[in-house]
Amino acid sequence: MDTIPIRFGLRENLGQFSLLVVVNAFVGAMVGMERSILPAIAVQEFHLAAKVAILSFIVVFGITKALTNYLAGRLSDRFGRKHVLVAGWLVAVPVPFLLMWAPSWDWIVAANALLGVSQGLTWSTTVIMKIDLVGPKQRGLAMGLNEFAGYVALAGSALATGWLAARFGLRPEPFYLGIGYVAIGYALSAVAVRETGQWVVHEAQATATHHAQLTQTEIFRRTSLTDRNLSSVSQAGLVNNLNDGAAWGLFPLVFAAAGMRLEQIGMLAAIYPAVWGCAQIFTGGLSDRIGRKNLIVWGMWLQALGIIVIASTVTFAGLGTGGIMLGLGTAMVYPTLLAAIGDVAHPSWRGSAVGVYRLWRDLGYALGAVLAGLLADAFGLAASLRAVSAVTFASGCLVLFRMRETLSKG
Repeated sequence: MDTIPIRFGLRENLGQFSLLVVVNAFVGAMVGMERSILPAIAVQEFHLAAKVAILSFIVVFGITKALTNYLAGRLSDRFGRKHVLVAGWLVAVPVPFLLMWAPSWDWIVAANALLGVSQGLTWSTTVIMKIDLVGPKQRGLAMGLNEFAGYVALAGSALATGWLAARFGLRPEPFYLGIGYVAIGYALSAVAVRETGQWVVHEAQATATHHAQLTQTEIFRRTSLTDRNLSSVSQAGLVNNLNDGAAWGLFPLVFAAAGMRLEQIGMLAAIYPAVWGCAQIFTGGLSDRIGRKNLIVWGMWLQALGIIVIASTVTFAGLGTGGIMLGLGTAMVYPTLLAAIGDVAHPSWRGSAVGVYRLWRDLGYALGAVLAGLLADAFGLAASLRAVSAVTFASGCLVLFRMRETLSKG
């Protein structure tokens, strides 16, 4: 094994940290390639009318990604981060081919089950590895950069596939990109990424006061229910992805109902994750200076307002404004939640705690898709989005009254 001097910090580990940022960009791009066009494929090629049926791919993606997130945290603590990362890329290999050639909607759903497993393994591991490398003082910045890479790439991929679909058709050309994403992501992860377990051991030794070893059951209970900070973070993450799941499935339909062309739908679908991704560079680092709690509360409330704007307008400018607001609110929340987990969880069980948090967070995709689909079928698209907005606002209130500040000023 290589003997590498163990130093914490972004600058001290710039090479590996930058490599992991690039890897996560390809992870995000895998989701982005279907973000703007899969609802159109459901309607135009498979003639699905019910919103619940159209959003079924998000339900399956959310459930498989959530469960895999939990396993990824445990597996990375037990077997090492790199092995889990490489395995995630191998699972992704069939995905673009299934999306290109699926003869029925069931095949699309199956592709998203594999995509959820892959995302759970790869994205979870890049998060954990970056937390390992930077240590306790730059977690917010590290998470901001990680999520910036993933979601800017997601937005770029959504824009690219929307452009390709408008010119060449919905399938197969837009999904050729996915083959390249998998090939490059796997090669970088297998050849260039190094294991970060040594950093975990070093940090655990440096902070080893008298920290009892926790069972997986206790870690799950603390992160989900009993620890007021960890559980507040987990519910906020769930609601954040609940509204993201609704946005993923319903926004293209809302944009089409407003008379937007396919190119415009691609642009609007890209605005929200692009703003989200870019702004995280600043919001992640900002949380290292001003704290986590207020950014989470105000971010959830800004998300709720952005969804209301989108539900209440039919112009390109209005829809774009709502997307910008939703993106800014999500950028305030997303890296800050991960940094808060890192603040509270001990290094010896941090990977598992991140896995539990990401389990709840990505179950929000499934819950959001089901809730939004049922409400849209019963009451219409606008009413469904208003209900999602109300849930998001309530989540911010819960953080306000239950969570304490987690950032240590020492």
